[in-house]
Amino acid sequence: MGHGTMTTPPTTTITSKTTLVFTYGTLKRGFSNHVLMQDLIKSGDASFKGVYQTLDKYPLVCGPYRVPFLLNKPGTGHRVTGELYAVSPRGLSRLDELEGITRGHYVRQTIRIAAGEKQGGDLETEQQEESYLVEAYYAHKSYEEELWERNKGRSFGAYTENEARGYVKRKDRPQHLTFLDHIRIFVSSPCD
Repeated sequence: MGHGTMTTPPTTTITSKTTLVFTYGTLKRGFSNHVLMQDLIKSGDASFKGVYQTLDKYPLVCGPYRVPFLLNKPGTGHRVTGELYAVSPRGLSRLDELEGITRGHYVRQTIRIAAGEKQGGDLETEQQEESYLVEAYYAHKSYEEELWERNKGRSFGAYTENEARGYVKRKDRPQHLTFLDHIRIFVSSPCD
């Protein structure tokens, strides 16, 4: 019997071809969809890079069932605090599926971030003043403006337990309606 060298299976390490994804809502630690990030980390398809903030101000609002949405309206709102992950192509595909990219729920586009005020991240060349171009999931353009109007121009800088109070998991929402149906109903209903 020979002694072979153990090799690490490709699924347990992050390859150099990763996408940096800024998460601001339910994918963050402590929230309901973080279980997907945990699965991706376990399989080697994601790694946590740290806490970051958007360089520019953006509106972060809640939609139906307290689902968080980042609106692509730079210069409006707050610098949004979130978590950064390096994600493999396979992991990115799973995130895109969760976020409904092909169904018009969210769009994945670039955003510029910098290390968060309280906790820095571990990007290799990091300094407090440096910024990084990464990707984030924004509300789809088809309903973004209506969502902003429905929130009366109010937004917040972080999706916290307070903002998440009343969040309803996808499996617990009415199943006879699509996600876009829920959004249409929400934006056409009177504000709280």
